[in-house]
Amino acid sequence: MLTTLSIRDFVLIEHLTLELGQGLTTLTGETGAGKSILLDALGVCIGLRASPDMVRKDARQASITAVFDVPDRHPVFHELRELALSIENNELVLRRIIQADGRSRAFVNDEPTSAGTLRRLGETMVEIQGQFDLHGLLSPSHHRAVLDTFAHNDSLLKTVRRTHEAWHTAQLDLSSAEEDLEQAQREESYLRHATAELEDLTPEAGEVAKLEARRGLLGNVAGIQDAIGQAAQALVGDDSADDRIGMAFRALERAAERGGEALQPAMDAVDRAGLEINEAIAQMDAVQEALDADPDELQRVEDRLFRYRDLARKHNGDPDDLAMLLERFRRGLEALDDSSAHMAKLEAAVTKAAAAYDKAADTLTASRTKAAKKLDKTVMGELPVLKLERAQFQTAIRSDPTTRTPLGVDAVEFTAATNPGAAFSAIQKTASGGELSRFLLALKVALANDNPLPTLVFDEVDAGVGGATAEAVGKRLQRLAENVQVLVITHSPQVAAKGAEHLRVAKSEAGKGQMKTTVTPLDDRERRLEVARMLAGDRVTPEAEAAAAALLNGGDA
Repeated sequence: MLTTLSIRDFVLIEHLTLELGQGLTTLTGETGAGKSILLDALGVCIGLRASPDMVRKDARQASITAVFDVPDRHPVFHELRELALSIENNELVLRRIIQADGRSRAFVNDEPTSAGTLRRLGETMVEIQGQFDLHGLLSPSHHRAVLDTFAHNDSLLKTVRRTHEAWHTAQLDLSSAEEDLEQAQREESYLRHATAELEDLTPEAGEVAKLEARRGLLGNVAGIQDAIGQAAQALVGDDSADDRIGMAFRALERAAERGGEALQPAMDAVDRAGLEINEAIAQMDAVQEALDADPDELQRVEDRLFRYRDLARKHNGDPDDLAMLLERFRRGLEALDDSSAHMAKLEAAVTKAAAAYDKAADTLTASRTKAAKKLDKTVMGELPVLKLERAQFQTAIRSDPTTRTPLGVDAVEFTAATNPGAAFSAIQKTASGGELSRFLLALKVALANDNPLPTLVFDEVDAGVGGATAEAVGKRLQRLAENVQVLVITHSPQVAAKGAEHLRVAKSEAGKGQMKTTVTPLDDRERRLEVARMLAGDRVTPEAEAAAAALLNGGDA
C-alpha cells in the first residue's frame, strides 16, 4: 500500500506530502488544476521516463518519494532478493531526483540504484491506468501473465520452464553432436593421420618440463661430475668432514664418560651429521651412476623435445596441449566409429524431453482454459452492473503445440463484442473510451477476488459516462477498494462521493508570474461543497448541496 507520496519542485508542484490510507481515495479538481501531474510524479518515482521540463521553473532539481507498507509474501520481496536489496519493518521507500539538466538519480531505501530497478520494483507496487493507456490489461502481451495469475499457475509454469530448459539443452546437445560428426566426417583422413602421429609420441601432460630439466642435467655432465668429485673429496677424503665429525664424536664420547648425560644431545647431533654425510654421498653416487649409465640419453631427450615442438607447430598449439588434443581426436574418431548409436541416444533424449514438455504444456493449457471460463463468467457478471448489458467478454486462447516456449504453447488475448451478434475482437479495438474503462474496471474487480493486486491508480476511469453509469462505476470502484488500495482521478460527482478519502487538486498564483498546484484533504463540509461544485459548476446552489449530501450518504442525486 502507498502510504506517503512526497513531491518537491515538480512541474507546478512546489512542495506537497500526501498521506494515503486504505480503500478508495478520490482526487477531484478543475480541468488543468494539475491532477495528471500527480500521476506523472508517481510514474517517475516508479521508474518511468523523466525529463528536464519536469523540474519546476527556477529550481535546481525535482524530487519524488513514495513510501510503501509492504505486506508479508508480497511479490516485491522476490524482486528485492534478486536485486540484493532488503527492507526493514516492511517499509519500502522509492525516491527519484531529477536535475535541471535532465540527469536523474534513483534510490531504494536510500541506496543508490537505477531507474530500471525502480521500475522493476514499482511495477509490483503500483499500476497506473489511464483511459487510453495501452499497458497493463489493455496490452495483449500481458494477457497471458494476467490469466496465469488469476489461475494460480505458478507451480505449473515452473514445471513448463524446467521441462523447456531440459528439452532445449537436449536439442543443443544433439545439434552440437551433429556438427561435430559432420566436421569429423569431412576431416576423417586427416583425423586418423594426426591421431596416429600423436599416439606414436604418446604425449603426457607436464612431460615437456621434465624433459627440459633432464636435458639441462645431461647437457652439463662434465661440470656436474667434477662438482660431485670435489664434494666427495671434501666429505670423505683426507682431512674430510667425515674425519672431523668422527674426531668430534670420539672426543664427546670420552668426555661423556666423565660428564654423564649432559653431552648426550650433542653426541646425537654429531651422529646425525655423520649419517647425513653418508646420505649425501649415496645421493651423489646415484647421480654419478645415472650420468654414466647411458651416454645416448641426451640425444633421445633432444629428439623427443623436437617431436613435441614439431607437432605443436603443426597443430598451432602448445606442446603441453598435445595430450589433450590427442584425447579430442580420439573422441572424434569414436564419434565416427560409433556415430549411429551415439546419435540415436541423443535423439531419444530429445524425444523424451519433448514429451515431458508437451505433457507439462498440455496441463498448463488445460488450467488456463478452465481459468479463462471462470474469468469470463466473473467479468460477464460485472458488465450489466456497469451498464454494459449488451456486451460480451471472452478470453481467447490459441494453442500451437509446435511452438514450444518457456511459458507454454498458448497465446492469450482478452476480446469483447459490444453488441449482440458482433464478432469478438481485441478488447482495445472493440470498445470506445468509456467502454474500455468499464471493461478494465470489470476485469480488475474479477482479478481482485482471488489475487492480490498492487495499488491501482485510475485516471478518469469514468470518462464518457454519467448518471446511473457513473454511479455504477463508483460502486464497483468502492467494491474493488475493499481488497486493494485504489486512487481515482475523477470528474464524476457520483464517483467522487464513493471515496473513503477525498483530495481536491487546485492551481493558484505563486508569485513572479508562476502557478502552483496544491492538494488538500477535504473534511465532510468541504467534501459536500466540492461534490456540489461538480454537480452544479462554479455557482453552488442549496439544491446542489442537497444533491451532494444525498450522493455522499449513498443515495442518488
